[in-house]
Amino acid sequence: MSTAPDSQPAAQPAPVLGARGPAGRRRATAGLLIGAVLVGLVVLTALVSFVWTPYDPLQVDSTARLLGPSGEHLLGTDKFGRDTVSQLMLGARTTLFVGFIAVGLAAVVGIPLGVFASMSTSWLGAAVMRANDLLLAFPALLLAIMFGAVFGASTLTAMVAIGIATIPAFARIARSGALQVLSTEYVLAARAAGRRRVGIAVRHVLPNISGLLIVQASVSFAIAVLAEAALSFLGFGTRPPTPSWGRMLQESQEFLYLTPRLALVPGIAIAVAVLGFNLLGDGLRDRFDPKLEDR
Repeated sequence: MSTAPDSQPAAQPAPVLGARGPAGRRRATAGLLIGAVLVGLVVLTALVSFVWTPYDPLQVDSTARLLGPSGEHLLGTDKFGRDTVSQLMLGARTTLFVGFIAVGLAAVVGIPLGVFASMSTSWLGAAVMRANDLLLAFPALLLAIMFGAVFGASTLTAMVAIGIATIPAFARIARSGALQVLSTEYVLAARAAGRRRVGIAVRHVLPNISGLLIVQASVSFAIAVLAEAALSFLGFGTRPPTPSWGRMLQESQEFLYLTPRLALVPGIAIAVAVLGFNLLGDGLRDRFDPKLEDR
């Protein structure tokens, strides 16, 4: 008498959506490393400019105008005879300074607003976020033009305009992450134990949303670099003679066909900085987002 087989082939587990295989992890790690290297290169250039530059970035030499690359001037000189490498190094310092202050301002204001909105009563939290959405309608360039018309164009104007324009992004990210943390059991237990809201925010909410905020800061820094360059190009950012990558682009436009390197050098610098911060943000997102981890 024939019998049925005692065992059937084991069913293969269904693939988990969002899980990454070894190839995905390698790509994420490679992007993170490339982004970190590019950002580190820009930061290192800015730091070195505090102690050394090949020439004085502000020194005007009419006898050395529009010189090509050579052993004496690696990237040539501009229309005022200033060394391009020295200008580029000091411009990196200006760009990073504006980015750090602008993103720091946005984080200091936006994160508490988002956490406050998540922990407040429904109508108060909704009012805060609607005001945040209203601010979102004003881009950095428009705010900078308004501030420049009232207070005058300067580096401070650019920092404040970019910072204010970035506040809504931090507030929305902080509120979204805080709502998820507040629904967890350990936060409910903390509330049942009588812990105050400020204590819950500091002890439980902020540490658990720090990954999201770090990613947002990296992405916002890339946006700040672009915004600062655009504002300086339009004349609403860093004022001359202080070097800025956007200012270098603005000064090179009249020689675009004669000496295109004057526009290529700061343009490539801006592209490298933006690419580095974007890759760094994507890599950090892959690191901190639990939905992208293998299960």
